[in-house]
Amino acid sequence: MKDILNELEARRRDARLGGGEKRVAAQHAKGKLTARERIELLLDDDSFEEFDMFVAHRCTDFGMEGSRPYGDGVVTGWGTINGRQVYVFSQDFTVLGGSVSETHGQKICKIMDMAIQNGAPVIGINDSGGARIQEGVDSLAAYGEVFHRNVLASGVVPQISLIMGPCAGGAVYSPAMTDFIFMVRDSSYMFVTGPDVVKTVTNEVVTAEELGGAGTHTRKSSVADAAFENDVEALTEVRRLVDFLPQNNRAKPPVRPFFDSPERLEPSLDTLVPDNPNMPYDMRELILKTADEGDFYEIQEEFAKNIITGFIRLEGRTVGVVANQPMVLAGCLDIESSRKGARFVRFCDCFEIPLLTFVDVPGFLPGTTQEYGGVIKHGAKLLYAYAEATVPKVTVITRKAYGGAYVVMSSKHLRGDFNYAWPTSEVAVMGAKGATEILYRSELGDPDKIAARTKDYEDRFANPFVAAERGFIDEVIMPHSTRRRVARAFASLRNKTATVPWKKHDNIPL
Repeated sequence: MKDILNELEARRRDARLGGGEKRVAAQHAKGKLTARERIELLLDDDSFEEFDMFVAHRCTDFGMEGSRPYGDGVVTGWGTINGRQVYVFSQDFTVLGGSVSETHGQKICKIMDMAIQNGAPVIGINDSGGARIQEGVDSLAAYGEVFHRNVLASGVVPQISLIMGPCAGGAVYSPAMTDFIFMVRDSSYMFVTGPDVVKTVTNEVVTAEELGGAGTHTRKSSVADAAFENDVEALTEVRRLVDFLPQNNRAKPPVRPFFDSPERLEPSLDTLVPDNPNMPYDMRELILKTADEGDFYEIQEEFAKNIITGFIRLEGRTVGVVANQPMVLAGCLDIESSRKGARFVRFCDCFEIPLLTFVDVPGFLPGTTQEYGGVIKHGAKLLYAYAEATVPKVTVITRKAYGGAYVVMSSKHLRGDFNYAWPTSEVAVMGAKGATEILYRSELGDPDKIAARTKDYEDRFANPFVAAERGFIDEVIMPHSTRRRVARAFASLRNKTATVPWKKHDNIPL
């Protein structure tokens, strides 16, 4: 019996060593942690339960039968984050470059199947050289099976991807179908075709970092949601994100202890909006002063900065926030902000996370670049996302809410539950100057008349009361009471139910 136990322990040691001490040292030399070290940092102490430690590939081509390392390049299992169950797989670059084989893919699929079956988030740590060439189509089949699991899990359990090394070719599509993607600066990249292929086909000379680095995907492409300085920071931030999310689509988001009174007033908000309607202000100040303890987890901070998305807590409960940012493009909606907002709204609706919307939007950004780029269809994505969302929706208009953009931003007409406005707000088709020049075109030659007409229009429409008279605004509230009113609104909506006509699935304008 003792011999058997010793053999088991020896095999475990071999498996834990991955590709061997030299390759582990090479991984560390690049500033990267090993697959197991990453799991240890991600999960609670001593909570990891590993599956398939002794799985080995079955390939016999190209001399592969002579190298059959345990684990086959990926560590899989489950554990807890702050006491809540998650499933995890972590690709091991020290074993055959973390390349994906048939058995490597089967290990990942097993974990994803268990996550769906047991209703817990799945976190994938990607660090792989891609498909294992020696296995040919079997490797591609493994990718296909993983992709299918991503689709099945979508909207059922939260899926989070960490890119902590190379991720190229077909490998990028699995993270692309997950809910959140995080990258590490200077040590991770994602692209469908690498710099060498790009040069051959298009004659463009580009580095891997420029083509698919963290900066590119957080600022330009919006593929990634955030980038961090190193593995440790990335894993810590994922732990923080998981704390905001429910286990699955049938569970409520977690409720955390809070030490911030829901009745708290913020007198400084009474002067947040400048007297000059063309002066910007930082919408983040309102978000932070509304949230419990000023805690805000922002999503896609570096992309489409004219709209802000992220999570806060109110009375210890997770709330998704979407807010126009007057500091950037005056808060206009455009192609990028519409895509960003729509994706976030749909995630929140999938997982029963209530939505809080702060509105200061002068309209959609004009111009040929926007029209040629399809702003109509992209803007419709945000409209569609809000209209289909059945979660509790509370909206606060702080200043401008003009034209179609007013309707799009979770208006009463899209089944908003509570629609508040500050006294500084105005809901209208357009600004007073533009409206006057259209209504009184014949008087444009008389500046005094036009000034008088503009003043009349402002007196009539540059306030929230016309919309309130029609019931499109439920209440005009004092800015300093925003936290209190919003918290009470969400508290009253905790048992909300809403139904939609039966359908196989919708056809969002993609």
